[in-house]
Amino acid sequence: MAVVIGDIALVFVTATLLGAAARKCGQPAVVGQIIAGILLGPSLLGRLPGHLDGRLFPSDALPYLTMLSQVAIVVFMFSVGYELELGAIRGHGRVVPLLALGALLVPMALGMACVLLLHPEFADLGMRGHGRSFLLFMGVATSITALPVLAAIVRERGLARTTAGVVATAAAGIMDALAWLVLAAALIGSGRTGRFPLPVTILLVSGFVVVMLVVVRPALAWWTDRGRSVLSSPAPVAFALAMGSAWVTASLGLHPVFGAFLAGLAMHGGKRAPDADVLRAMDQVGSLLLPLFFVVTGLSLNIGAVHGKALLLLGIVVVVACAGKLVPSYGISRLCGLPPRESATVAALMNTRCLTELIALNVGLADGIIGRRLFTVLVLMALITTFATWPLLSFIRPAREPEAAVQEYVA
Repeated sequence: MAVVIGDIALVFVTATLLGAAARKCGQPAVVGQIIAGILLGPSLLGRLPGHLDGRLFPSDALPYLTMLSQVAIVVFMFSVGYELELGAIRGHGRVVPLLALGALLVPMALGMACVLLLHPEFADLGMRGHGRSFLLFMGVATSITALPVLAAIVRERGLARTTAGVVATAAAGIMDALAWLVLAAALIGSGRTGRFPLPVTILLVSGFVVVMLVVVRPALAWWTDRGRSVLSSPAPVAFALAMGSAWVTASLGLHPVFGAFLAGLAMHGGKRAPDADVLRAMDQVGSLLLPLFFVVTGLSLNIGAVHGKALLLLGIVVVVACAGKLVPSYGISRLCGLPPRESATVAALMNTRCLTELIALNVGLADGIIGRRLFTVLVLMALITTFATWPLLSFIRPAREPEAAVQEYVA
């Protein structure tokens, strides 16, 4: 137990320092925290004399760190679902739904085509899932946009009230919801979804979704309308709902993150802004524990193993992922009437992956769809595309601009 406590202290100190360094370099703090997780794993410490990664993070400490990291992503995914505002598509004509579909389906199709064309290379690096499941998983891996990281960049760049910032944020929210549905379909069809046969699993999962959205969601809306007469804060209810829903989906054979995301959608209700107390409490818990998730992820990475065919595949996947995001995002934005610079800004923002991508990749690794080498390649793809966002925005918009009024575009 002493080792676990010491590991937690080491992780928090390293993540805090590198998070601050990332901000100094113009990147979101989460990028520095991810790098901290990679450096504490075999990619750096494992190459130093004495096998420091194994000494600092022994096998008997990993279950505790993994458990805390799972709590972190459950809380985080609840917050993603809770903050998701699908009503944001109103007031922007067809640009938001068209952008969301185009920037999701095009890279998804390109990712699947890449698998079909380079099947032997993917197999060599750790393609372990069934054909259809792996195709869907790779489609998600190349098409995800990290809404939380995108939102942080939008705030830090002063784009929160610009047309590009609002459109990109709203479209990313829709894409998040659709991408998690596709990933759930990939896991259900992987043959690793638990003790129930596939038709029974689909039926049970569908029933749970209906109960959460048709029964639990209005019940929570009614409860919150009563004010604070019952509890001083709804935050404990939100935490219990996230954990309970995550437990249900895990019991049904899906990853706990799906239940947490669904709990956030149910808690929001869609009729009002998210409760500030709930957001504050869940964000604090998530921010505190997420560095542990990055370290557990980093312990599964070995960047030194990316060479030869793996390095070539990394380059191909990066090109496919970037082209699949940038080209349709810019083209759709222009077709819907956005000016060239606003369209280019939207395209750059939509290419942000990072945190949400890491969660999806960990789900694939845990469920046996991909192996560790392919996991490393895809994590590096997520980091490279996210690192490129800030310099690309600086090229498109050299100076940090004051917030401007959002214009309405109707295609």
